[in-house]
Amino acid sequence: MCGRTACSLGADNLRRACAYRDNRGRQRQPEWIRAERYRPSYNKGPQSSGPVLLSRRHLQQDADSSERVLMDMRWGLVPSWFKKDDPSKMQFNTSNCRSDTMLKKSSYKAEEKEGEEEWRGWRLLTMAGIFDCWEPPAGGEMLYTYTIITVDASKDVSFIHHRMPAILDGDEAIRKWLDFAEVPTQEAVKLIQPTENIVFHPVSTFVNSVRNNAPQCLAPIELGAKKEAEATPSSKTMLGWLKNSQEGSPQKKENDLPRWTSQFIHSPSPKKTSADILQQWLGKEGQPAAKKRKA
Repeated sequence: MCGRTACSLGADNLRRACAYRDNRGRQRQPEWIRAERYRPSYNKGPQSSGPVLLSRRHLQQDADSSERVLMDMRWGLVPSWFKKDDPSKMQFNTSNCRSDTMLKKSSYKAEEKEGEEEWRGWRLLTMAGIFDCWEPPAGGEMLYTYTIITVDASKDVSFIHHRMPAILDGDEAIRKWLDFAEVPTQEAVKLIQPTENIVFHPVSTFVNSVRNNAPQCLAPIELGAKKEAEATPSSKTMLGWLKNSQEGSPQKKENDLPRWTSQFIHSPSPKKTSADILQQWLGKEGQPAAKKRKA
């Protein structure tokens, strides 16, 4: 059901936005791994790449498991056991995985914890996921891929779809999900629950094509209008903010960066009058099937 994400922050700003405290209480920022591969985007779809937060111990066995790193990974999990020479030959969709079956299906077994970031509006939205590392049978560069975990939709968003991304609310939840050496998987999985502590708005069909990569992909629109409504004060504000969120913007100061605490804003249940329109506007969820390490 999750078919689009966005992260318009530049690499350095995203790193600062992911600041955390390690198990010694020290303020840290995750180190980028292969930062040169990361590209900010207003419109990320399956098969594109996106920023993923994970424990350093996944990459370095003797590392402190509370240390975090950022990596750019491809969206759509390719299990390490996949034997064909081309990941595009996979016959099932792995952009999402269901929380209730991810520990049972072979395609998701042995996966590690991962924490994935998406920048929307003024908050850093942290969605739980799993990742894996696939090596081409004939040899070559390792491919890191991830999938987003979905749960039953909360009552506030169930009129849109019966599933929603699993969202980690606050740094403690993120810590438990990522620190696989200290927090058992069965305990971490308890964090995967529906949340009503989010805000949402409809956007234009401009986002349907991943070739469109502009702030308009995230700008709010008015549903039910015969044509897309003219820019409202709120959409103008968001567009202005998005345009200034890229690296090097003189208007984007460090104290404007998001923090984990109280990162989500509650949105009241929408009225039924817009439900039917939004249901038509949104597509159906594909059937996911795949899994690996927590991120």
